[in-house]
Amino acid sequence: MSTAVTAHVEQLEAAAKAAGLTLTAAEPGTDFAGVPTTRTIVALASDPSKTHLLELSEGFDSSEAKFAPELKTFFTELALRLRNPDPNFYLTLLGLPLSFGKFAWPFHGSTSGADTSIVHGEVHLATGGDAALHAKVSASLTRTFADVVSALEQPFAEGFIFNAVRKTLDQGQLELVKSGNRQPVPVTTRYYSLKQRKFIFNDTDELQRKDYLQGKVYWLSGVLGAGAPVWIVDPRDAQYLNTTVDELKKNAAALASEGLIELSEGGEWAAVTDALRGLQSQYETEVQEALTFIKPSFNEDMRGGHTNM
Repeated sequence: MSTAVTAHVEQLEAAAKAAGLTLTAAEPGTDFAGVPTTRTIVALASDPSKTHLLELSEGFDSSEAKFAPELKTFFTELALRLRNPDPNFYLTLLGLPLSFGKFAWPFHGSTSGADTSIVHGEVHLATGGDAALHAKVSASLTRTFADVVSALEQPFAEGFIFNAVRKTLDQGQLELVKSGNRQPVPVTTRYYSLKQRKFIFNDTDELQRKDYLQGKVYWLSGVLGAGAPVWIVDPRDAQYLNTTVDELKKNAAALASEGLIELSEGGEWAAVTDALRGLQSQYETEVQEALTFIKPSFNEDMRGGHTNM
C-alpha cells in the first residue's frame, strides 16, 4: 500500500471509529477516467460482514476542518444503515424496491465535452426474485449545481444522487430493462433550494409518507429481510420525501397503532407483521403498475410500425 493511500485512510479512521465502524481494507484504485483513487471497505464493528465500499479521490484531504461535520454525519448514518438486512435496498414512491450498486465514485468530467460532472451506477429491481430488470444510470451534475456541494466525493453526494435516481424513476424517465445502454439522470438546481439551503425532491403529505413507510417495511423487512427490522427514520428518506425524521417517526407510530408494523428501539426501527404480510397481492400489483408506468409507450408504437417519422 502506498504512503499516500495509507495517510488518506488514517485521516478517516477516527470518524469511522466514533460511529462504530472500522476500515477493514484499503487499496489504490482508479476512477472511470483513470485518475487515482483510494478504495476503502467500511465495516460495522459489531458485525464485520456488513460492509460498504467507500472510494475517494486520492487527492481529497479529509482532514480539512470544513469536511468534518458532513463526514461525521455520513459515518453515523452509515453505521445505522448497515444494520438493515441490506443497506443497498431503497424504495421509490412508485412502490419499486431497488438495490443500488456498482456506483463508480468519485465524479468524473463528461467525456462528451459538456461542463458536467458524472457518476455511473446501477439500480436493480429487488422483489426477492429475478433481479434481471435494472437500469444503468449516468447521473450528471451541472457546474452551477456542483458549487453547492462541499466536495464532489461519495460521502457528500451519495445520498442526493440516490434520491435523484429514485425521483427520475418516479417521473417515468428511467426504464428498468434486462439489457440496455446507460440512461441519464440529470441532477440540476431544481432539486436544491438556495433560499432554504437544502435538497427538495418530493412534496409529500402524511398519507403518502405512511404508504411509503408501510411499503418499505413490507419489502425490506418482510420480503427481502426475513422479518428483520429496518431503519425507518433514515435521513435519506426524509430528504427524498421532503420531511423530517421526527415526522417519519410519527408516521411510523400511526402504522404501528394499526398493527401494520412492529416498532423497536424507540420507534426508529420497524419489522413486518402478519397483517402487513397479508397485503402481498397489493404490493405485487403496485410493482407491476409501476413497471408499466415507467415503460416508454412510444417504443411499443414504433415496434408496431405506428410512427410518423
